[in-house]
Amino acid sequence: MIKTAFFDTKEYDKTSFEQHGRTDEIEYKFLETKLTEDTAELARGCDVVCVFVNDTVNDAVIDKLYSYGVKLIALRCAGYNNVDVEHAFGKIHVVHVPAYSPYAVAEHAAALLLTSVRRIHKAYNRTRDFNFSIGGLTGFDLHGKTAGIIGTGKIGRIFIDICRGFGMNVIAYDAFPAKDSGIEYVSLDELFARSDVISLHCPLTADTKHMINEEAIEKMKKGVVILNTSRGALIDAEALLAGIRSRKVGAACLDVYEEEADIFFEDRSGHILNDELLSRLISMPNVIVTSHQAFLTEEALSNIAEATAANIMSYFTNDGICDNELCYRCGKIHECRKERKERCF
Repeated sequence: MIKTAFFDTKEYDKTSFEQHGRTDEIEYKFLETKLTEDTAELARGCDVVCVFVNDTVNDAVIDKLYSYGVKLIALRCAGYNNVDVEHAFGKIHVVHVPAYSPYAVAEHAAALLLTSVRRIHKAYNRTRDFNFSIGGLTGFDLHGKTAGIIGTGKIGRIFIDICRGFGMNVIAYDAFPAKDSGIEYVSLDELFARSDVISLHCPLTADTKHMINEEAIEKMKKGVVILNTSRGALIDAEALLAGIRSRKVGAACLDVYEEEADIFFEDRSGHILNDELLSRLISMPNVIVTSHQAFLTEEALSNIAEATAANIMSYFTNDGICDNELCYRCGKIHECRKERKERCF
């Protein structure tokens, strides 16, 4: 059996992995705590650690896991900005799930957009109090509006299809435009200037951190709606709040937040929220925050479990080679061994 320490476990994780995670070959040690330098000790004696978006996998954690004999870090998500991939090289292999259900995330972005522009959340709260007034609930048609999509991977392109279904005009920005896609690519500045709705679907890197900042917001249309179902740090939250207060930003729909690690996925309803910036954002009438739930569908959970288990089995049964391995050399000419179907190290 391949022993796996499973950090930051939620009940839905346990259920999906027990059903779809090949438990006849992989033994999961389900842990509620997040992976940190202090909790890495819990992985001692395990072959694999399985982690999620808010686990800490920095150099210190990697060194500890390596000293304990851990051979593989298996991310049960697509993003890996919380992993020091370069430091892991030569020590521990890292794999991820590049696509589990792009439809889940894209559809959640659409749900947030519709909820915001048609004031569904406000109407829901009113009618539960038997208040059937519609004053103040005036929205606007999406048909004919311009959607600016930043990032045109699988999720971004599915969201583009959804926007086109509403009759929206679509423009996009991507550092690596998809060839022969029929997508109208423009510069970021042009996207900011033309878009009524801006939706983020790109990874978090050094280049994309705080791409939505004070300067970017200044270039946007008055009343722009900003959606983020990707990574919180793509947006400078202080600049966003200022844009909302100045009435430049008409609405913000956030499924992610830069400082979410100790807040999201937890029940904080009986506590005072120490994050004043998030508290101020949530208090705004034109802001909707969901708790990093865009991925959370039955289909996505089963796909994540199946893909994660397949990654683990591939590594241990295929001479350490896995198609979904992450390596800081990936894509670099003459350096990428994975492209040659060889071990990364």
